[in-house]
Amino acid sequence: MNLLLTSGGLRNETLREALRDLLGKPFGSANIVYIPTASVAESGDHGWLLGDMTRVQALGWREFDILELNGLPQRMVLDRLLHADVIYAGGGNHYHLARSITLNGLTDGFLEALESRVYVGLSAGSMIFSRNLTEHSADVIGDSADLHALGTKTVEPPFGRFDWYLKPHLDSPDFAERDDAWADRIVERADFPIYFIDDDTALRARDDEVDVVSEGRWRFHP
Repeated sequence: MNLLLTSGGLRNETLREALRDLLGKPFGSANIVYIPTASVAESGDHGWLLGDMTRVQALGWREFDILELNGLPQRMVLDRLLHADVIYAGGGNHYHLARSITLNGLTDGFLEALESRVYVGLSAGSMIFSRNLTEHSADVIGDSADLHALGTKTVEPPFGRFDWYLKPHLDSPDFAERDDAWADRIVERADFPIYFIDDDTALRARDDEVDVVSEGRWRFHP
């Protein structure tokens, strides 16, 4: 399983090179499927989504597919995942993305696809691999409102791959409150490991081996 879990997408050459390394072939020889599912649970301007899609598409793929996880037959979704070399899950509401995977019965199919494909996450798309993606962590992190907005108070982690939790957008101008003081307050309450990463940083996972790829700043609290 090869994962590149970013905060802000493929914003710098270090992150793009990390993806090339994981993929093992030129982008022009590969198919990518872009999953915007997390974004549809967010209101307001979606120019950021179009900007990221444009940035990713401009890398010059053989085929650039867009796949919504809800409302399509399960087999169609899984076939589209298996057709891709890179699965890219965009940002938005990570609870909606997690629930879209579990409630549509896609967990096993995703895991099958990820055995031989590269996964790239942007923000919400990077947050769904923690076994600590629960209503408890929502309370600790302070984003329970994003869960309750979906009409539920519970969430099941779709994969439960890692014990650490990833929180993106450290120091981001789009999230002015996410500074060191904000991170410190979360750490004081947390009973699970947390990575805080900025928009120029990613966690790279090759099976169980995890390291940080960055042109920016990050923090880890075990």
